[in-house]
Amino acid sequence: MSTSSGIRKVVIPAAGLGTRFLPATKVIPKEMLPIAGRPLIQIAVEEAVASGVETVIVVIGKGKNLLQEHFHRNIRLEKVLIERGQQADAELVRKLSHLAEIRTAWQESPLGLADAIRSARSLIGDEPFGVILPDAVIDSDEPCIGQLMKCYEKHPGCIIATRLVKASEIDHFGILDLIPMRDRCCGGRTSRVNSLAEKPRPGITTSRYGIFGRYVLEAGIFDAIEQTHPGSGGELQLTDSLLTSSSSISLYGYRFVGEHYDAGSKLGFLQANLAFALKDEELGPPLRRYLTNLKLDSDNASVTAALSA
Repeated sequence: MSTSSGIRKVVIPAAGLGTRFLPATKVIPKEMLPIAGRPLIQIAVEEAVASGVETVIVVIGKGKNLLQEHFHRNIRLEKVLIERGQQADAELVRKLSHLAEIRTAWQESPLGLADAIRSARSLIGDEPFGVILPDAVIDSDEPCIGQLMKCYEKHPGCIIATRLVKASEIDHFGILDLIPMRDRCCGGRTSRVNSLAEKPRPGITTSRYGIFGRYVLEAGIFDAIEQTHPGSGGELQLTDSLLTSSSSISLYGYRFVGEHYDAGSKLGFLQANLAFALKDEELGPPLRRYLTNLKLDSDNASVTAALSA
C-alpha cells in the first residue's frame, strides 16, 4: 500500500568504493559493515519500510553482489539454525527476504551521487521518490525519510534533510542557504532553499545548514542530472542537479528530528555502534557495565589516559 504522500519507492545508492574503510572494504562492501549487528544496508532498508515504502531500489556496482544476497532467502541456513534450536535466529534471517520488494540498479562507475540516482531512472519512472544514503545513519523515533515524506504532502517538490552544523565543519557538508517560510505547517521545520553548495570553502557561505543524506525528489531531477557537469572530485554532484532543477521544481529544506552519525567515517561508525548497542536490550546492560569498569579501572594507565583525554 502506498504512503499518503504517494511515494512508493526509495533509492539507496550503494555503489561507492568505501575508501575510508580500507582495507576492510577491499572485498566487503562498506554497506555490509554492521551497526550493533545490523548491516548499514539493512538499517537503510528498514527505515524505508517503516515509512511505508513498497519498493527499495539499491544501486550497486562491481563487487557489491553481497548486498543483493543479504536479502535473499537462505533455506539451508534457516534449517541449520532450527536444528540447533535457534528458532529466533532462523526467523530473523527469514524476515530479511520479506522486508520489501528489493530491486537493483547498476552504476557502471562511481561517478557521484547524481549519477547513482540516474542509474535508477528506469525503475522510478515519473514518480516522486525518496533517497537514503546508508552511511548517514539517523536514529529517530519517526524515520527520517518518513518525516520528509510527510513534509512532501504539504510542500510538493524536492525536500532535503538538513540541520545546523558547526562552523568548522561547513566544508564537510553540502550546505543550504534557507529562506524562512510564513507557513508554519510541519512544525515550522520547513524552509525554502535559496541556493546550495557542495562542501564550500570557508568564507564562501554564511549558512550553516548542512545536508544529511535524506531526500525526497521529483522525477524532474533526472532531466536536471542530464544537464549537470562534473563538479567536486570530477563527480556529478546532486547539489548541482538540485540547483539546476530549481528553475522548475520547488526546493525545500526540512530540519529533521533525530541523531545523526556519519558511519562513513571510522569515528562516526564507532559512535553509531556505541549508541545503538547501548539501546539494545541484549547488548546494552553488559556494555554499560563494561564501560563503567573501564572508567573505574584506575590501575589501567592506558584506559585512564584515554578516558581523561
